[in-house]
Amino acid sequence: MKKTYKQKYTKLNYKSINLRKNIIDVVSKSKKGHLGSAFSCLEIISVIYDFFIDKGSKNEFILSKGHGCLGLYSVLYDKGIIDKKTLLSFCNFSSLLGGHPEHTIPSVSFSTGSLGHGFSAGIGMSIANRIKKNKNKIFVLLGDGEINEGSVWEGFLSLKKHNLSNMITLIDYNKMQSYGHIKDILELEPLRKKMESFGFKVFEINGHSRNEIHSSLKKSLEFKNKPVVIICHTIKGKGIPIMENNPSWHYKSKIKDDELIKLQNYFEKK
Repeated sequence: MKKTYKQKYTKLNYKSINLRKNIIDVVSKSKKGHLGSAFSCLEIISVIYDFFIDKGSKNEFILSKGHGCLGLYSVLYDKGIIDKKTLLSFCNFSSLLGGHPEHTIPSVSFSTGSLGHGFSAGIGMSIANRIKKNKNKIFVLLGDGEINEGSVWEGFLSLKKHNLSNMITLIDYNKMQSYGHIKDILELEPLRKKMESFGFKVFEINGHSRNEIHSSLKKSLEFKNKPVVIICHTIKGKGIPIMENNPSWHYKSKIKDDELIKLQNYFEKK
């Protein structure tokens, strides 16, 4: 890859820091969650909701990598779609917010968690919108580990067959899945060339740069005759050094007190 994407040098702005603080508040109570996955896709989800999903829009967003739901919940709270009490109830027995997002949550169109299903649903919704002559857009966020699923590659074939320019696919490319590195589990490179071989228009960006995310999405809306895929280079656990590129932070079923103190104190020292 000729161009390098130096995400570690991307300084988090005030909003990005607050979105991460929201997640830390949540896990301070729940003591569990997919933190690394949520931190890698926060800017992507935030920009989509800030500029392309609003009260007057019929655009829809599907978090196909449903385990990154803490990122989505933080953004929904930031946008006033859910309140603080609901946010902090994450994974309580009677909570609206489970370990994967469900369609009972306001603005969530499809329950995800079974990897690859959200992508397939997005394609079906896009075809339906075309038939109904609806002008709205579908934004689908995939994880790079999720791309191992055969249903995703079937989806890519359908995406091109139907030339679904009303659907924009984003890939959270943090180079890790579960408890290991992509290159050691199932190599995806050359990912851009693979996407281009399907006939997609491909953008390759720094997935933590709000400007690059916004610019690529705006350009994506201009393409009327081919599907767009945006490869977002990210860092798992972006924002907190002990989490960044650390497989042990993919999922924590019980966050230890000393770990929690480090999370709580990190941004306070900035």
